[in-house]
Amino acid sequence: MKPKLTIECLKNEASAFCEIFSKKNHTSLIGVTDGKAVGTYVEHSFQNYLVQKYDLSVGSSARGIDLPDEDILTDIKVTSVTQPQSSCPFENARQKIFGLGYNLLVFVYEKHDADNACVLHFTHCTFVEKQRTADYTTTKRLREMLSDGANEEDIVAYLQDRNVPGDEITYHTLAREIFANLPEQGYLTISNALQWRLQYSRVIALDNTVSGIKNYDW
Repeated sequence: MKPKLTIECLKNEASAFCEIFSKKNHTSLIGVTDGKAVGTYVEHSFQNYLVQKYDLSVGSSARGIDLPDEDILTDIKVTSVTQPQSSCPFENARQKIFGLGYNLLVFVYEKHDADNACVLHFTHCTFVEKQRTADYTTTKRLREMLSDGANEEDIVAYLQDRNVPGDEITYHTLAREIFANLPEQGYLTISNALQWRLQYSRVIALDNTVSGIKNYDW
């Protein structure tokens, strides 16, 4: 009987997978320049790697969270080192302030092609706990404002200035929730769009100095 996957096992296996995968010849990717195709290839390979060793549920990047078990709840993102970012389905403006609601496992790769070979070298692998998945600048400023004695109208004005998606009712609802539940400091860069555009350069650079974010590099 396979053991149940845990978060700690997931982190360790992601690191081990990067080392193993970096040594393989991925001939099916020779000449492939579509980052989405490379990402799907890595995601499915990692899911298959886990399924062989652990008891877990596997989702689909097209239908939601890649690892949807309640005690794992982790989405896999694969991005090139040249521009480490990806898009993420939009749910609501609250995600920018309070996080995505699930963990992120980010694989960052360099792709090298030769005549009969393709190497994917993973430069970084980062696990971001869900409480750290909010927008860095927004949460930093909101935490400063609350510390400085801001009131509800101040928070509403800030959300408007930042063009956070929503109307007046949304802003006031968010402001009241912010007062009731101080947002954790987030470390993603999240743009305002119908899809979140997530940039990961900040979490990659943290070098394990912040709780809730684990970095591996090679």
